[in-house]
Amino acid sequence: MSFFQLLMKRKELIPLVLFTTVAATGALSFALYSLRKPDVIIDRKRNPEPWETVDPTAPRKLITINQEWKPIEELQKVRKATR
Repeated sequence: MSFFQLLMKRKELIPLVLFTTVAATGALSFALYSLRKPDVIIDRKRNPEPWETVDPTAPRKLITINQEWKPIEELQKVRKATR
């Protein structure tokens, strides 16, 4: 009995197969997407020092919140008091 004949005979398995296929496809696509990033090292023999090829000007964060640095007043007071 082939796979499709089994699905036609037991129709309650169709959603299970569908969700499993979508989950496996999503996991595989995310794994391939993650391997294309420069932070991931796959071949250590040809590139023994990969940190030298990373561009320092390229952002590495997924999201940056409050990018501008402002000193926190309370911490500045504590710093002055401990000196």
